[in-house]
Amino acid sequence: MEYLTEKAVLSRLSTKWAGRNCQVLQVTDSTNIQCRRLAEEGQPEGTLVLAESQKAGKGRRGRTWVSPPGAGIWMSILLRPDCPADKASMLTLVAALAVERGIRKAEGLATKIKWPNDLVLNGKKICGILTEMKTAGIRAGYVVVGIGINANLTEFSEDLKDKATSLLLESGKEANRPEIVAAVMEAMEEYYEAFLQEQNLSAMVEEYNQKLVSLNRRVRVLDPAGGYEGQCLGITSTGELRVKKDDRSVVSVVSGEVSVRGVYGYV
Repeated sequence: MEYLTEKAVLSRLSTKWAGRNCQVLQVTDSTNIQCRRLAEEGQPEGTLVLAESQKAGKGRRGRTWVSPPGAGIWMSILLRPDCPADKASMLTLVAALAVERGIRKAEGLATKIKWPNDLVLNGKKICGILTEMKTAGIRAGYVVVGIGINANLTEFSEDLKDKATSLLLESGKEANRPEIVAAVMEAMEEYYEAFLQEQNLSAMVEEYNQKLVSLNRRVRVLDPAGGYEGQCLGITSTGELRVKKDDRSVVSVVSGEVSVRGVYGYV
């Protein structure tokens, strides 16, 4: 196993700024927490925090993220986007594309995106993304994008084993974590700059929809105001998921407000 070190990551990077300021911790509470601390200290855009193990890894909606030592890629990148705060949520989708491309380049595995913040492989979760922001008035002050990739995990708890998997379990070989980190950073830099230029996802919509696991499939939208089912039509240029309901009306689902699940299981 190749250990995650600053040298191992930096020697593989071909980016201009993403990941260039890199810090690898053996144990931490959460890479998002540490990355936010560095943001407050004024560290530059592209600052990357990785950890071999997290004691308080976080998923969406306050869930815990299991982060055993040496088995995964637990990392957070600091972004300082020049955009209105209400556009920053799209960076979760930008990151998902970057992870998909990074894993494909480094490991040759074709993952799929489960809108808005997971990646799946063979129908099971392989990666989760958690985006947190501090605003500056109506602008995005800084954004921390946390990415957790199940790289070399060999087992999962009873409640996760039917829903989660790892690159090692799916490919039969140990994943090269520094290679994946570098490949994700390179893709992140490219997609992020395209996002900033347009202030939306217009340059990525077609590619994103090609990678979307639920495209043209039946999904269930879990909305506190009343759930419903319909056909997934893909995302818009601003990141909403379009769903055609059974009455043929089309609704746009906003990330963070509801959950979307496949009717026949996790995806």
